[in-house]
Amino acid sequence: MRAFLLLFLLFPVLELYVFFKVSTAIGFFPALLLIIAGSMLGVLVVRVAGLATALKARESLNRGELPAQQMLEGLMLALGGGLLVLPGFISDAAGLLLLFPPVRRFLVNRLRKRAEEQAIRQRAFAEDFEAARPRSHQPLGREPNVIEGEFEHRDK
Repeated sequence: MRAFLLLFLLFPVLELYVFFKVSTAIGFFPALLLIIAGSMLGVLVVRVAGLATALKARESLNRGELPAQQMLEGLMLALGGGLLVLPGFISDAAGLLLLFPPVRRFLVNRLRKRAEEQAIRQRAFAEDFEAARPRSHQPLGREPNVIEGEFEHRDK
């Protein structure tokens, strides 16, 4: 949490520093035009990526497959477009990196591996927890509470 807060406070300062350095090298107005062009490209990417992701996901669903890969790549495209919309050269560089398919596939594969490992860990923990739990204390909703016994019907 502290690292995120530090990054949140440090990122604008770094963006301003890089903008200052670029504007002294090429001039203020060309640097400003680059920032505006990057934002316009980001808006375009977000619009096109959303539509393309929806179409690819629909095709996967029609084939009977789960569109996990397409959805994650679409998420990366949207993140790249969002970074391009942010004003600044650092965010533009990161956004452009996410637009390259090899980088996007690499990040998606790493994200999927992490999610699978997390799911395996949670499943193993749940199985250990179930094994350690006494049978008489089943959680609500899984099995109904049944009280076994005998009864006798007496008529008067």
